[in-house]
Amino acid sequence: MKKQEAKNLKGKWTFLTNHTHVLLMITQEPELVLREVALKVGITERAVQRIVAELEEEGFVIREREGRKNKYKLNLNKPLRHPIEKHCSVGKLIEFIISS
Repeated sequence: MKKQEAKNLKGKWTFLTNHTHVLLMITQEPELVLREVALKVGITERAVQRIVAELEEEGFVIREREGRKNKYKLNLNKPLRHPIEKHCSVGKLIEFIISS
């Protein structure tokens, strides 16, 4: 998603959460710093930091330090959290969204 597209969505709801949008950005562009993720998703850097911390705490994201930068990887086998969707893994969700 381009910065302008994300900006145009401000104040409007979408079917996927910001958590999902952050996961997609980490998958598609793992070299991005969180500030760039925030710009692409259309939320604040602080919100992205909070989301990444929550995802890391729950085991969905693994942070690795590379020099002065953090690199993030997804735990693709981790099942989604809600009872309705917990039969599906993060990897399957990402695969479905990206392949569509």
